[in-house]
Amino acid sequence: MIVAEPRTAVVTGASSGIGAATVRLLRAHGWDVVGVARRQDRLDALAAETGATTFVADVTSDDDVNALAAFLKDRGPVNALVNNAGGAIGADPVENAPIDQWRQMYETNVLGTVRVTKALLPLLREASATRPSSDILTISSTAGHIAYENGGGYTAAKHGTTTIIETLRLELAGEPIRVTEVAPGLVHTEEFSLNRFGGDQEKADKVYENVPEPLTADDIALVITQMLELPHHINLDLVVVRPVAQAAQHKLVRGPLTPKL
Repeated sequence: MIVAEPRTAVVTGASSGIGAATVRLLRAHGWDVVGVARRQDRLDALAAETGATTFVADVTSDDDVNALAAFLKDRGPVNALVNNAGGAIGADPVENAPIDQWRQMYETNVLGTVRVTKALLPLLREASATRPSSDILTISSTAGHIAYENGGGYTAAKHGTTTIIETLRLELAGEPIRVTEVAPGLVHTEEFSLNRFGGDQEKADKVYENVPEPLTADDIALVITQMLELPHHINLDLVVVRPVAQAAQHKLVRGPLTPKL
């Protein structure tokens, strides 16, 4: 469904991957979009490509997020917030947990989500006074719903993200604000696994090796856009998105999908 009148969406983590893809698709659907990320050069390229507005901010910084909120307040109502900033660092067992990495994941995935949501909630409330509803849509992960070996730091952080969403939905009950969650499984983006393995391209590539059609950032952006554009009375609390080759967190097919005739 194409939006008849422009609405404003704020997308964090917009410099690459799912965030950038979401900015592109929302702009194609007629949304006014503010892309937020740390990397000015990436945001400048995205703005030139899509016509989106951009704002440089680190979601782990109170000052940056307060500045973002002030900037948005001057622009007008915010109809949707897409909390996408996050990520994984490392793949160590708990007994070897690098505390600094765990702290960084918690700061971004958990406190970053809280910080941005808290700062923008007054603007979302303002927008919901003139439209049927506003949206807080957060990208979590299947790691936020089930643990796996050597992923304790990331799964702990993403479980925290999921709990924030579930709690917020209860606390905002009775207000015209939809609180939704997208939990992707295996998604092949240019940076996620590369960042997780400290720039080791070989390790990053092995994550997706021989997996038929892993999801892409564009696939997740499509799901996000569809959720935001549903009729206002429909709330998809949780959407788990996996490639067909990934039947569950621990069941991944590597090799062709073949029919049994």
